[in-house]
Amino acid sequence: MKIEIVAVFIALVTFGANAADRITGKPFATRSEVLATNGMAATSQPLATQVALDILKQGGSAVDAAIAANAMLGLVEPTGSGIGGDLFAIVWSAKDKRLYGINGSGKSPKSLTLAKLKQLNLDYLPPYGPLPVSVPGAVDAWFELHDKFGKLKMASNLAPAIDYARQGFPVSELIAYYLARSAPKLSQYPGFKETYMPSGKMPKSGEIFKNPALANTYEKIASGGREAFYQGVIAKSIVRYMKDQGGYLSYEDLSEHKSEWVEPVSVNYRGYDVWELPPNGQGIAALQILKTLEPFNLEQMGPGSTEYIHHFVEAKKLAFADRAKFYADMDFNAIPVAELISEEYNYQRAKLIDANQAKRVVDAGHPALMHGDTVYLTTADREGNMVSLIQSNFRGMGSGMTPPDLGFVLQDRGQLFDLSPGRFNSYAPGKRPFHTIIPAFVTKNGKPWLSFGVMGGATQPQMHAQILINLLDFKMNLQEAGDAPRILHSGSSQPTGEKMSDGGYISLESGFSVQTRRELIKKGHSLKDNLGGFGGYQAIAVDPDTGVYRGASESRKDGQASGY
Repeated sequence: MKIEIVAVFIALVTFGANAADRITGKPFATRSEVLATNGMAATSQPLATQVALDILKQGGSAVDAAIAANAMLGLVEPTGSGIGGDLFAIVWSAKDKRLYGINGSGKSPKSLTLAKLKQLNLDYLPPYGPLPVSVPGAVDAWFELHDKFGKLKMASNLAPAIDYARQGFPVSELIAYYLARSAPKLSQYPGFKETYMPSGKMPKSGEIFKNPALANTYEKIASGGREAFYQGVIAKSIVRYMKDQGGYLSYEDLSEHKSEWVEPVSVNYRGYDVWELPPNGQGIAALQILKTLEPFNLEQMGPGSTEYIHHFVEAKKLAFADRAKFYADMDFNAIPVAELISEEYNYQRAKLIDANQAKRVVDAGHPALMHGDTVYLTTADREGNMVSLIQSNFRGMGSGMTPPDLGFVLQDRGQLFDLSPGRFNSYAPGKRPFHTIIPAFVTKNGKPWLSFGVMGGATQPQMHAQILINLLDFKMNLQEAGDAPRILHSGSSQPTGEKMSDGGYISLESGFSVQTRRELIKKGHSLKDNLGGFGGYQAIAVDPDTGVYRGASESRKDGQASGY
């Protein structure tokens, strides 16, 4: 009897405890793909998805729907987003038959210098408080996107979030969990308790929460435009609050902020063109991982095999070594993007992978220099326009700096600067920090095929690559590609200056077998458990022949994909 019980336990650990026995698809999939023809939205919170669909049904564009959903997420999921943070997006324009990219990240305060930071005896910028606060770029990016692709008035796009902020909404399960985790760290900062803990404690799952201050802020933005945020009463409130807290963010920093339209960059992987945005984000790390793995027969290895996991992790280490050295604000550096994502360079890097032994130390490559906590959502409209958008405060709820009359937390993205001088990502006034949030897009033969993203810090490029490997090498459908058990490697060298010396460690979700784990240890890998670090995936794919949209939203978040 004891032997039988042990056998059952091993089987559960090996194959994962599935929620149900599905009659179609992979056993680990949580549901079928969502299908629709007129429009689709996939976000990490069902209320935000429904708001996006309502906007589409009113005749709004995919961009209108994305803005409405993002505003809603800033209310219902403040643990990962809000207008105190930055935004990046890739947009497929059906009219122009091309992709547009926008970098909506803000810069460091002009009055804060590296010399001042050194006077404070800091090796790294702290994660909380006034020092890591950079200019919030999300609102300006909203208006840039809206000016180019919007159909409805901005007031219409913000109306649902305003109404929910005033009337209240029931807090969803995962958000309640992260709110409770944020309280001990952030409640010490003025304005945070008043905004998020009006009853003295964080709201629980199912509890109605209101944010009237955020409703007022959204109304000011709806009526006054971007100027209200960067030059008007909102800007003045932010500056006054930051001055009171000993911060450096100034009115000049806010009033001079401007988003940047950028050209997405791509590699071809297995016949599909995978698009990311260039630095200061980390998107090209996903492209480097894919191109480094392309020479290997991953399909033959299989998705749960030791060989695949080993090769994936070693490719990630190589890409992240380059990420640590080269990825930074391109206004301050000549970054060799074309070389870093080239087939020639990454195929050469692939030769460094030892099939039998994990590397403990990985150096950045030598490409030739040339001149030249987060939410992800995706939307698509009846005309064929698609939006891949990611937005974040960083570290969940950001710096803790919460102007009490505005209803949102300011980001702490400046923590990702390197405080050592002379490096690509070294701190400088008026500079954009290295960024983790990345949207992605895939085209096939010049036509849109997939808009997707996976939220979660340094997890993101690893999961971008895994999603595409699941789709293209392992032949999973859109939902299965997100639900499949994930691999997470931690401990690589970082753009903030840390160096990997021990090979880092692998975390595997419960779907991987005990035997696979043992074989990885034999190859020299260290394994550690991880709770909640495997990201959050949303995706919309389109059939180029029929125009049918397929949507997916995974079970790791509270999210929903829905269409009509």
